[in-house]
Amino acid sequence: MTTIQLAQADAIADAVLAHGRSLKFQPLTVAILDAGGHLVVLKRDDHSSLLRPEIATGKAWGALGLGFGGRELARRAERFPAFFTALNAMSSGRMVPVAGGGLIRDAAGSILGAIGVSGDTSDNDERCLIPAVASQGLIADVGDQLA
Repeated sequence: MTTIQLAQADAIADAVLAHGRSLKFQPLTVAILDAGGHLVVLKRDDHSSLLRPEIATGKAWGALGLGFGGRELARRAERFPAFFTALNAMSSGRMVPVAGGGLIRDAAGSILGAIGVSGDTSDNDERCLIPAVASQGLIADVGDQLA
C-alpha cells in the first residue's frame, strides 16, 4: 500500500498552521492519517480549543472511510441523514461530514491518506489545507473546491 510519509505529513501540517496564521484565522488543528487510517501527524496552534483534535481527526477519518472529501460528505449527509446517523453510530462518532477534510492523492490519483483541519470556519479550514497539500506535490481531494 502506498501511503503518505511522515516527512510529507509533517510539512503539510506545518504549512496548514502557517497559512492559517498568515490569514489571521482562529487557532487551527490539523490531523493527517495514512491510507490505512492511522494517525501520522497531529499538530495544533497555541490556544487551539479542546475538541479541535477530535474534530480534525473526524474530518480526515470520514473522508478516508467513505472515499471522498468533506464537501461531498456534507452534501450526502444532508440528502441522507438517516444513513449518516447510522454511519456515525457504526464509527463510534468518529465522522465529521463537513468541509475542512479531504483525501490526499498523488499525481496518479492514488489515495495516500487524509487530512482534517479544524479551528476556524470549515471553509477557512479548507482554504488552509488545499495549498498545504499542494506544497508537497500532492492533491487535496475535498469533494470540490470552495470558489
